[in-house]
Amino acid sequence: MQTHELKRAHPNKKTRQIGRGGTRGKTAGRGTKGQNARAGHKKRPEIRDFIKRVPKLRGRGKNINTSIELKATVVNIGDLNKIFKNGDVVSPSVLVRKGLVKKLSGDAPRVKVLGTGTLDKSLTVKECLVSASAKLAIEKAGGKCLV
Repeated sequence: MQTHELKRAHPNKKTRQIGRGGTRGKTAGRGTKGQNARAGHKKRPEIRDFIKRVPKLRGRGKNINTSIELKATVVNIGDLNKIFKNGDVVSPSVLVRKGLVKKLSGDAPRVKVLGTGTLDKSLTVKECLVSASAKLAIEKAGGKCLV
């Protein structure tokens, strides 16, 4: 036996050519008429619609009407009465120092003082949002609200 007499154990199988007439006939294995039967057909992927919407939904969920403004941290006047002395100044930075509120991303948060509890010390509240009932209680105790 010589090298030009060698034969493969499994000869190459020719792939069937579709859509060129020949043995398949008429629709040539493409089903029936329409978008799918045409040469070079490509259906637009439906997932593309969702992929385009994802960045707009990121972090907000389904309800896009929620506010992106950070809500104020709540402090009650009863808590201020326990921690502060007569004549002290109350501000977000002081509240962080005393441990009543936590920092938000390295800064003192927005703070709202609410009227729950009793206050018998005159305090000066600065740079805080104050509810109507808390303002009344602070002024009644001899303090003032500076916004």
